[in-house]
Amino acid sequence: MTGPVIDLGELRHGPDPEPLPLPRPPRANGRPLRGALVLLLVLATLGSAAVPPPRPAAVTLPAQLAAEILFTADLFVVLDPDPGQPTRRRMSAFRLPDGDLLWQTVVPMQGHNWGITSAGGVLLVTVYEVLPPELSVLSMAFDRETGAYRWQQPGRPDPLADGNVLLQSGADDEPVTLRAVDPCCGTVRWQLTNAAEYVSLRQRARGVDRVVLHRRSGLTEVYDAITGAELARADLRPPEGDTYGSVQVVNDLLLTSSGSPARITAYGLDRLDQRWDTTTTDRIDYIDDCGPVLCPQRHGGELWGVDPATGQMRWRSSRWAWLFPYDGRMVATAARPVDVPPQRLFVVDPMTGRELADLGRWELAPVGLDGPLVGVRPHPDGGLVVAELDVRAGKARVLDVLPDVARNCQAIVGLLLCQLVDGSYRLFRMPR
Repeated sequence: MTGPVIDLGELRHGPDPEPLPLPRPPRANGRPLRGALVLLLVLATLGSAAVPPPRPAAVTLPAQLAAEILFTADLFVVLDPDPGQPTRRRMSAFRLPDGDLLWQTVVPMQGHNWGITSAGGVLLVTVYEVLPPELSVLSMAFDRETGAYRWQQPGRPDPLADGNVLLQSGADDEPVTLRAVDPCCGTVRWQLTNAAEYVSLRQRARGVDRVVLHRRSGLTEVYDAITGAELARADLRPPEGDTYGSVQVVNDLLLTSSGSPARITAYGLDRLDQRWDTTTTDRIDYIDDCGPVLCPQRHGGELWGVDPATGQMRWRSSRWAWLFPYDGRMVATAARPVDVPPQRLFVVDPMTGRELADLGRWELAPVGLDGPLVGVRPHPDGGLVVAELDVRAGKARVLDVLPDVARNCQAIVGLLLCQLVDGSYRLFRMPR
């Protein structure tokens, strides 16, 4: 089950080293002995160049095909269906990078749809279809180091920026209830019952720090997620009877869009003070965070680059379909023709929408905030090709071909986890 972690080495594309020429025999006495020593040295050198060192075994982590997993820098947690009871789950935790089994426990709940999150020293197992159907969503907390059961409460969790956990509960046809709880024991720090029909959150690097409530009436409220204090409220219904459109939080702005052509209005998040509004040429489906610009877009249509300070359009393009900011640039795929995975990835200048580089066809492995961008794709002879995608340089650096790996790769600084065809996972160490 465990073993040493494999190092991913760079593929060698150059020719094999040429044999070293034998030196001219010296004229001095002792010529046969010295010649033999030189010949042995040359043969040893050639032998070491021709035969690479054996590749150490990788760490294999057991899991079933239907399992849910959590991968962190020091822990691999797997939720497997319990043998003989498919609606129950067995949770196992393995210490990384060695892969030693830390603990194992049975989750005392039945359900169909599961998830797992880490927050504040606990693991939160969430059941989205509870059996019997008394609650729509239920989260249970287990000690991260021992697997001991701690507490359970209704709702799905989101880690907060201060280390606490925000739980959202409520059926699809009823207002959401919010509770901020201490992960150690489930103590409620603040709560809002029957808060609103729709909730959006602002995510920071350490977790959620703002909660925005939207009501069908158009009333919008902003709360500090750490203290539960109300920061602002306003009626943001669109003018002239337009239908209430989408509402999104992007960095320090709350953005609303409605109508066709769409009117986009930006508000300061903490005060709901109007900053600007602009009208596009068509309906807007979503507004992406593109780093220094905002990117309103619609499926199968154009993409815009908009100045977040003024709402002024900087560029427009019908070429890009999907993109995200990374290392001061944008990574995008082509809108047409529609590719099947792995898709061709491009580096785009967010200020102009201009293509800067073509990275090739890759499927991105989910990666932590501080990790490199990792791409994988099937190898014709089996396994996966793994590459580091250098967005700043506009290049893909091939690292290795991983045998027997099927899919579902995830990357964290220094580690790469990929699933095998039997459902288990294999852990690799990334090169330095």
